[in-house]
Amino acid sequence: MGFLLRIMLVTALVNLAPAVAQAPKKAVASPALQKEFDGFIEKFRAALRTNDSAAVAGMTRLPFMNDSAIRDAAQFRAKTYPTSFTAKNRACIQRGKAVYDRNQENNDNYFVFCGELIFVFTKTPAGFLFTEVGAND
Repeated sequence: MGFLLRIMLVTALVNLAPAVAQAPKKAVASPALQKEFDGFIEKFRAALRTNDSAAVAGMTRLPFMNDSAIRDAAQFRAKTYPTSFTAKNRACIQRGKAVYDRNQENNDNYFVFCGELIFVFTKTPAGFLFTEVGAND
């Protein structure tokens, strides 16, 4: 009986091995990248603490989300900042943990989840920038 049990266990493990081997690995930021993001998010959060829309706009990739209606800092401050950076969302970004991942284009991104919204920060040639706000689905 013990021999049969061992055969069944080995068979189960052999069948399970390909599934485990193919499981996607969770992306991990390099220490240098993490340090760079930590410096950026500290400045971004400081701007949010003082409700400094100009400073936030300066840390945002424009045109925002490739929208020609939000192509400069003044338009971002008038159209995006008041709706996306409510007091509740600013507080959430202050305390929210940023989650790292790489997208299909191999971009380094950090995400902060705030209720129904996701705030996205992307590594660009100019450093990290706020690049998108989207629905948390």
